[in-house]
Amino acid sequence: MMSLKLIDIHTHPQFAAYEVDRSLVMQRAEEASVGQVVVGTQKDTSLRAVELAQAYPHTWATVGLHPIHTTKSYHDKDEIEQPGSAANTEGFVSRGEKFDFEYYKKIGGDEKVVAIGECGLDYFHLDEKTKLKQMSVFDAQIALANELNKPLMLHIRQGKGAGGGAAYMDAFHLLHSKAKVKANVHFFAGDIETARKFLSLEYTLSFTGVITFTHDYDDVVKYVPLDSMMVETDAPYITPTPYRGKRNESSYVRLISARVALIKGLSVAETEQRLLGNAVRFFGLKF
Repeated sequence: MMSLKLIDIHTHPQFAAYEVDRSLVMQRAEEASVGQVVVGTQKDTSLRAVELAQAYPHTWATVGLHPIHTTKSYHDKDEIEQPGSAANTEGFVSRGEKFDFEYYKKIGGDEKVVAIGECGLDYFHLDEKTKLKQMSVFDAQIALANELNKPLMLHIRQGKGAGGGAAYMDAFHLLHSKAKVKANVHFFAGDIETARKFLSLEYTLSFTGVITFTHDYDDVVKYVPLDSMMVETDAPYITPTPYRGKRNESSYVRLISARVALIKGLSVAETEQRLLGNAVRFFGLKF
């Protein structure tokens, strides 16, 4: 059995970006001693995440509805192909999925499903109608996580317009009042004060390849205790240095861990060991 060195706690190898060589991508993760948590974003990709988790021993899944998919909106071709559409080369408009509690409850009960999400709030393209819909769907997924007693995989993205900067605080208040389970703030991009808020709930924060090509988050990486931190690729996006410009994949997550080690002044081996332990404990993984 492979001895895991690290777990990529947020990745999307079920996406269309890997349609041609998915098995090779999964194999490279194994060869790099990297486990994967495959994250669902809507019905289709959640089901595919479960199927991948069932097929690979060091792979687990999350199921949920991404806030962007709660209304019709633009998405790129790397997520889901729409055969026969010329828009495949430039992206497409999603159908705007209605959250089906019973569907997600059914597939979320699988033993290899380790969290609900990614769910949360995305204010990047914000208007009041989409904000209210996102809040309602987020609330329902918190309720599902509470019922299944599984942690939440959170997607929280600030916006640029009026009110767009409130995503973290709106999510924090809803979670504080409703969530009875632990949660991870995926792709954390907030400041130290925001980190402090979520750490007060005993949540974890995960960091991506962004920290390998900018110093913007060095201070918050230093601030967050290593035992409250995890690492992720968010593949196929946010490829770390030195692979910028190429499609991302889970085997690269060890580059992110190495950057955490450098920022914190720790050895790579100790950092990997502790980050691996964090993921195992957070998701209750068995292997």
